[in-house]
Amino acid sequence: MQATPETCFVDFQDVWLAYNAQLLAQNHFAVEAIDLKVQRGEFIAIVGPSGCGKSTFMKLSTGLKMPSRGRILIDGQAVTGPLKISGMAFQAPSLLPWRSTVDNVLLPLEIVEPYRSNFKAKRKEYAERARRLLQKVGLAGYEDKFPWQLSGGMQQRASLCRALIHEPKMLLLDEPFGALDAFTREELWCILRELWTEQKFNVILVTHDLRESVFLADTVYVMSKSPGRFVVKREIDLPRPRDLEITYTREFTDIVHELRGHIGAGRKTDAQAQATLTTTAQTTGKAT
Repeated sequence: MQATPETCFVDFQDVWLAYNAQLLAQNHFAVEAIDLKVQRGEFIAIVGPSGCGKSTFMKLSTGLKMPSRGRILIDGQAVTGPLKISGMAFQAPSLLPWRSTVDNVLLPLEIVEPYRSNFKAKRKEYAERARRLLQKVGLAGYEDKFPWQLSGGMQQRASLCRALIHEPKMLLLDEPFGALDAFTREELWCILRELWTEQKFNVILVTHDLRESVFLADTVYVMSKSPGRFVVKREIDLPRPRDLEITYTREFTDIVHELRGHIGAGRKTDAQAQATLTTTAQTTGKAT
């Protein structure tokens, strides 16, 4: 479904980013010509080779980086700085070792307004919210444990709760399950699926796992090698709700193979270009 001005939540308008003035003067961009419109409540995934600009795109989406060219609107507002309406989770859970699980989850409420101003007065209410969220992701009984007492999968669940405790309109996930074993990863896919189905926040997932992207997302975007740009948009027309059994179907694997083919084609093109440059340099060297 095409995003309209009424339904559009993320709107990138010809966005380019160079990381400093010198690179900008040399027209050396990390990402270029990004045009993207994402519907309100949509779950998108971004895949591509290492170094293609996926994490740069995340920084632009949260206002941690401002574009060198172009314009970004989130929830109808121009992005001019870090967004308070977003939550983030990364591959490393980065839980504070001296804080209990529930206190780690509460951390954003101690920092982000309007929660910060009344945190002391409402601490009990917020702690109950954190405990309910932890119970939803299967951490009942672990709320008062410390990070060193949790497995990697448990720590990542707590990290997900921390990203969602302030009820953000947008969740950004940068390889959140990449360090986990296959079974734990699939379990967390299902937990994320349930949370998103219940709350319908926007999700931007950056991942190298094509199965993960196809299982979770409404739309998958493939980025080219640096300078990154979107070269493929693939709507995932598999029915929801999706259970893990769907990952063994022909329809699912066909989409995964299609996406892998797009990434492989990009790598092949890059390899051919590099070979051409090498040959040219060698020929020039012999001529001189």
